[in-house]
Amino acid sequence: MQLSPTLTWLVDAASASPGADRFLAELGTRLIEDGVPLAGGALTLAVPHPIVARRTWLWRAGNGAVIEAVGFAPAGFGAAGNLSGDAGRSWLAGLAGGAVHEDKVSTASDEPMLGWIGPRPFTQSESDRLRDAARFAAAPLAALSARATVTAALEAYLGKRSAARVLAGPLRREVGETIRAALLFADLRGFTALSEAEPPAAVIAALGAWFDCIAGAVHAFGGEVLKFIGDGVLAIFPVTGPSPRDACDAALRATASAQAGMAHLGDARREQGLPPLSFGVALHLGEILWGNVGAADRLDFTAIGPAVNLVSRLEGLCRPLGRTVLISSALAAETTTKLIPLGTHALRGIASPCAVYTVPDG
Repeated sequence: MQLSPTLTWLVDAASASPGADRFLAELGTRLIEDGVPLAGGALTLAVPHPIVARRTWLWRAGNGAVIEAVGFAPAGFGAAGNLSGDAGRSWLAGLAGGAVHEDKVSTASDEPMLGWIGPRPFTQSESDRLRDAARFAAAPLAALSARATVTAALEAYLGKRSAARVLAGPLRREVGETIRAALLFADLRGFTALSEAEPPAAVIAALGAWFDCIAGAVHAFGGEVLKFIGDGVLAIFPVTGPSPRDACDAALRATASAQAGMAHLGDARREQGLPPLSFGVALHLGEILWGNVGAADRLDFTAIGPAVNLVSRLEGLCRPLGRTVLISSALAAETTTKLIPLGTHALRGIASPCAVYTVPDG
């Protein structure tokens, strides 16, 4: 049997596509070259993601553009999203003229959905070609889905930068690099008492709201959460140029955003008859070892070093000093933001005292 150029590509090379968007665009282009008239196409895949249940890529033949639509996952423990081609189906139906042709593509995981539309109704021969393409697409789509699953899972648990490092490096202990970064360590106060006084569902809801606020602020300003440690958060803003100022300013802006978010959350909790959540945040600038630690056969990708120790100890001063935000002299020296000096203080386990600053009204 002589395979068409499109089917040959699906067998030999499609699995190497860098992503589902490029796979869809190239498949559509090749089908047109094989004589199938197409106006557009859609591909829907299920994805393992905390927020997104499915992703749909929409390709327009006229300009080759690919856009993406997402379907959000239900929230809460035990909730599961379902694969649906509704976004792609609606978009295809909205294109002028033609008829929609859809195929479920069987793979080892959830079934992807491929859909096409032409400038006119498809002939039987054209529909047969599209069905053949869907059958031959199963293997490369399975490979794309597997890669996407690994990447999405690592990003959900490690963050984008750390996930990329894990994927690029060997899975061995003591593999990593030394980087300079602005560090943020934040901790929720009174969480033990809250855990003992409230039912588990209320505790989980409060913890989730806190993490959404602090992690959302970190990510909004280009940082990355490295660890959730109980009710604490360790985040980094890597220094990417010769000067650390941008990273330090980003950490300060993220902190201000988190404070505003927590104030809003406090108002919402008061309206529900609940106490507001208090917290402390410490910022520091220093070098960290960013990489693999752990046992020979059980690794953790994290950041360690004196800078990590200092920022966590600095946060411990928030309560004694009556401040929400504390900043080390190392970070204070690299920003033009107006800060208030609070004197020099000893930090538990740190040899040298640290000059400490805070933000106005902090």
